[in-house]
Amino acid sequence: MKHLFNDFQLKSLQLRNRIVMPPMCQYAVKGKDGIATEWHYMHYVSRAIGGAGLIIIEMTDVEPDGRISDFDLGLWSDEHIAPLKRIVDACHQHGAKVGIQIAHAGRKAEDAEVPVAPSAIPYDEKSKNPRELSTDETKAMVEKFQLAAERAIKAGFDTIELHGAHGYLIHQFQSAYTNKRQDEYGKDLTLFGREVIHAVKSVMPENMPLIMRITAKEYVEGGYGIEESIAFSKAYRDAGVDMFHVSSGGEGPILAHGRPGTHVAYQVPMARAIKQALDVPVISVGRLDEPSLANAVIGNEDADLVAVGRGMLRNPYWSLEAATRLGKETTIPGVYGIGFKDLNR
Repeated sequence: MKHLFNDFQLKSLQLRNRIVMPPMCQYAVKGKDGIATEWHYMHYVSRAIGGAGLIIIEMTDVEPDGRISDFDLGLWSDEHIAPLKRIVDACHQHGAKVGIQIAHAGRKAEDAEVPVAPSAIPYDEKSKNPRELSTDETKAMVEKFQLAAERAIKAGFDTIELHGAHGYLIHQFQSAYTNKRQDEYGKDLTLFGREVIHAVKSVMPENMPLIMRITAKEYVEGGYGIEESIAFSKAYRDAGVDMFHVSSGGEGPILAHGRPGTHVAYQVPMARAIKQALDVPVISVGRLDEPSLANAVIGNEDADLVAVGRGMLRNPYWSLEAATRLGKETTIPGVYGIGFKDLNR
């Protein structure tokens, strides 16, 4: 039976286990320049030492006004490459592979003077009214994703994840709830996402896998559900996505932060549905912090990888502790083994 500490390979991406640290914004950039800081270095490298198989760097944006806040990471300039490469190289030294989530916040760009979006619809009554992107501007945005991907490759990342979830720009284009356009990008809701995928794949090494994070269900009246997300995911798979990171929400009242309706493993059935319908590997995420539960997701073949977010925020060594509690073999660095030896006594 498969378990959390089996290795995993997808194209050139070879992982020591099935544990993913998902992208989680740190809002730790100084000077609003989008450049990774010492905080980011310590944050990510400590999780590599702590045994994670794959670390996905937080939402990193393709232009300054594409950030949720001015304190988010960027990839719109070559100045961003070296600080990110330093993180990647250090994580590699400790056995982890590293991806980066490339994104644009669209109408959820809180610090943009005027956010942009597929349609001029604000996120909520407290949000700024976004400006609708013209058709030409939309095509130019695709190129910005491509340029960001080129920089990610120069920084040495092992994989790239496109953020098509949580109400950000790609998600906004693929949802009839937020996309009311009359041009080609409104008539085909997957067009923008597919063009971004093609553009990014065109600069990626042939054997490097592309991950896409999706919202499988929108918790809002008029939003889409699992049938629609299976349909657009098939279009994205055919365009070049190799693995889906299956989340939900981003519109409506149910979010990940303990709101009513979110329970342990509540997103696992969505990951399983995408995996079975598309016959592609998937990452499951969402309140999977208990090692035995995370292990069961793999053992039951509901997902191929498990992302542990808040568990790793609490404990950088979550993976090492999980191996000890589950009785699985893993490499514990240096004298750290002393701290885990008697954990189950």
